[in-house]
Amino acid sequence: MSIHVNGIEISSRAINIESAYHQESGADPRYAQRRAAVALTVRELLKQRAEQLRMEVPDEDDALDPVIDELIAEEVHIPEADTETCRRWYEQNPSRFRSPDLAEVRHILIAGHPEDLKEREQARTTAEQLIEELQHNPGVFAERAKQYSRCPSAEQGGWLGQVSNGETVPEFEDAVLRLPVGLAEQPIKTRYGFHVVDVLQHVSGEQLPFEAVEARIKEYLEVVSRQRAISQYIKLLAGEAEIRGIDLDQAESLLIQ
Repeated sequence: MSIHVNGIEISSRAINIESAYHQESGADPRYAQRRAAVALTVRELLKQRAEQLRMEVPDEDDALDPVIDELIAEEVHIPEADTETCRRWYEQNPSRFRSPDLAEVRHILIAGHPEDLKEREQARTTAEQLIEELQHNPGVFAERAKQYSRCPSAEQGGWLGQVSNGETVPEFEDAVLRLPVGLAEQPIKTRYGFHVVDVLQHVSGEQLPFEAVEARIKEYLEVVSRQRAISQYIKLLAGEAEIRGIDLDQAESLLIQ
């Protein structure tokens, strides 16, 4: 497989070498080849455009990046995101700008290795028995945590503090954030075993004020605008060029990666 851009060849060897920089673990090697072919084609288009503008283009390909940066700065208009644009995006995406929901939790982890079915079943039985006991005698929760739990929180009577998404494991967080306040009627199953859970309180997340996130929104929108503008510019160059061996119209998602 070779590619020609206005008569300049991009060899199969060059594509194979470049593909090493695009290989992802477990991914189809053909995808890396495709990404490499697109990257080298785009690079050649930009190099040729720089030469047309009589920019000083180095012979060494490794030194081409500053020239490409200069070319894009000169030829591609990237609009800034003003306050009005940022505010409109903020109002259209309110869920992105909330502090997380929290649950104050204590628990007792009855450990059970996920591949040991007998141990897992015993862990479930123990957790269910503890729940039954705690329903009748909730005052012994901390004592039972110290006795049974295989979590470091056992020393604090099972107290985990406030839990939100991203702080423990998803299967635990998803459950405790949905549970009502009080002792859960069933144990929560996770990769670590079965948890006896007591939700002490919920704290609902709050909408963050626009002023607190405006800078973050501005940065995000300008990155998106830059990607879109460069993609359009590359498609314009490709439309004016004679390219054989690859169809960039079928590779739009790879143009600026």
